Amino acid sequence: MEETDREAVATAVQRVAGMLQRPDQQDKVEQYRRREARKKASVEARLKAAIQSQLDGVRTGLCQLHNALGDVSDIQQSLADVSKDWRQSINTIENLQDVKDAVVQHSQLAAAVENLKNIFSVPEIVRDTHELIEQGELLKAHCKLMDLEFSRDNLMYEQYRIDSKNTHDMNLICSYFGETQTLSEQLAKQLWMVVERSLVTVRCDPTMLVSVVRIIEREEKIDRRLLERKKQTGFIPPGRPKKWKDKMFDVLEKTVTTKVEASQSDTRESNKMWLVRFLEITRKYVLDDLLVAKNLMAQCFPPDYSIFYILFNLYHKALSARIEELISEDLEANEIVEEMMGHPELMEEVNINIMDPLLPQDIVDNLLSKYVKTFTSNITGWLRKALETDKKDWNKETEPEGDQDGYYQTTLPAIVFQMFEQNLQVAAFINEPFKQEVLRLCLKQMNSFLTRYKEEVILYKDEHLKDRQHPQCYVQYMIAIINNCQTFSESITSLKKKYSNTESDKNEEAIRVTLDAVARDGCLFLLDEVFMDLEQHLHELMTRKWLVGSNAVDTICVTIEDYFNDFARIKKPYNKEMTFEAHRRVVMEYIRAIMAKRITFKNADERKDGAERMMKDAKQFKFLFKKLSDVGSSDADRLCDAISAIAEVFKLTDPSLLYLEVSTLITKYPDIREDHILALLAMRGDASREMKQTIIETLNQHKSSSMASVQPLFRDITVHSQTIGVPKLLK
Repeated sequence: MEETDREAVATAVQRVAGMLQRPDQQDKVEQYRRREARKKASVEARLKAAIQSQLDGVRTGLCQLHNALGDVSDIQQSLADVSKDWRQSINTIENLQDVKDAVVQHSQLAAAVENLKNIFSVPEIVRDTHELIEQGELLKAHCKLMDLEFSRDNLMYEQYRIDSKNTHDMNLICSYFGETQTLSEQLAKQLWMVVERSLVTVRCDPTMLVSVVRIIEREEKIDRRLLERKKQTGFIPPGRPKKWKDKMFDVLEKTVTTKVEASQSDTRESNKMWLVRFLEITRKYVLDDLLVAKNLMAQCFPPDYSIFYILFNLYHKALSARIEELISEDLEANEIVEEMMGHPELMEEVNINIMDPLLPQDIVDNLLSKYVKTFTSNITGWLRKALETDKKDWNKETEPEGDQDGYYQTTLPAIVFQMFEQNLQVAAFINEPFKQEVLRLCLKQMNSFLTRYKEEVILYKDEHLKDRQHPQCYVQYMIAIINNCQTFSESITSLKKKYSNTESDKNEEAIRVTLDAVARDGCLFLLDEVFMDLEQHLHELMTRKWLVGSNAVDTICVTIEDYFNDFARIKKPYNKEMTFEAHRRVVMEYIRAIMAKRITFKNADERKDGAERMMKDAKQFKFLFKKLSDVGSSDADRLCDAISAIAEVFKLTDPSLLYLEVSTLITKYPDIREDHILALLAMRGDASREMKQTIIETLNQHKSSSMASVQPLFRDITVHSQTIGVPKLLK
């Protein structure tokens, strides 16, 4: 306490010191004193009020405890009095047993009197009820049945109350009312017949269906009442609870299941489209039934029955079970995936997102895996068959059909991509990952198919070379094959754009490489065909016959132009590439004829005539290929200019200037070799051994080493039988 006082004094001193730190504050000492006095008085008043409140609460609590003690004493005395009175009344209760028995007997007799009319008229009521059931008067029949059951149940209940172990009397009552249970079963049979045909009945006689629902509702109420009494007394009449509402739903479920199973009228053996037919029939009647349930049946049932949703779930369950059975029967690829149903009016009523799937996910996964395997096997067979059919067309004696632009084509690309399109449409209906898997599989199979396609094209060419008269339309069908490659490529691009947003994969790249290879091979095969026809005329070049006025070049140009009238049916870009390649090969064959040393000019006049003839031929070739390509080309000019450049070497009259002409030739065509130059000099016929060696050595010193930007022309031209003894200096 002393320590508390010291702390209080110290706090007060510190506070006073804070108030009187400045001289001017000393004038306010009285003011500070009055303020502190008011604060002290306020605190003391609050303390007094709090203490007074606590004292009042304690006083009130003590008073209540005193009153409670008095009440407990009174209750204790009352309990003692009750216990005393109870002990005195035991003998009195035992003396009232006769009264109790009389009351029970009176109750039993009262029940008998109450049901006396029904008891005596049971046979008549049974007969009337049976007739009403046969006449279809179900509501009236049920009313009489309820009267019989009410009488029987009351009598049995009273007997149960008297002596629950007296089975003899119970059996006697049951025997007397024995026909009641039979009538109940007969009525139930009629009810279930109506329920089975409810989707038909509701359209023609909805009153009948309403009567059935009313009867079921009555029985449900009776079941609930008797079950509640059983909880209190332990007694329940025989045949209760009937649970007719549950039985009604069981009947509906059985009806739906039977209806789904009965929809299959065909088998795979009798109709290849059996599954499509089954699903279409099922789709139609299920939608019809659900629309009837929504628009008509829902008005005949209480709202708490939710009859539409009950039927919807029953059909969902039945379809799921039936489809699982079909899956177990080893479906074929085209039977695995089918779209079932959908109706805008029903979509408003049902949230399909909260429904269970029609098939469990593991079954769906197994089914899709089986579909992929079957599809892989089938598409291999389809592609093989399509190729065999296309190969038969290659040997026809009639030209292939043209597209809207007149380009030759066969039906192979359309058939192949129709297969792919159909399966991708099915895959897209399922989900995105499955669609991508099927697309990848299609591209993979396409890649393998094109490898076989390329091999068959080569075999087609080889068979033709054995007898060039057959097939009659070899050129036209080879053009169609080239165009097919372009169509295949466009179709693949279309499929990728429509069914995938991913970048190209290795299968797609391989397909494009193979297609380009097949198309280019086809172009080369056609050019081979052309040059086989030109072979005889090419051999006339650079011969004495050519020098004196052969028409070999005219024939070559006419033949090429005739072939290219057909080649105009080749799509871009291969038609342009083919024109350039034909131009290049003609020039190479011409130069190859020069290098073959078929002729050696004897004098300047022959060299002049030969040079002029070569220049004329070059102009003729240039005119032809400009006409075929419709556009000018520096590469095309350069090809024919090689012939003109060689002609300038032959035309030169002063041998001492040969070095300059040959130097110009090498500058324009850096791939020219030493043996080429020696062959040209040998064809001139006036170059000495020393001159040849001097030209070779001099040119070797100035030859350009850069040839990367210039397309080679002389590289693939071989000079045979070169016997001039000059060292091989030009590398």
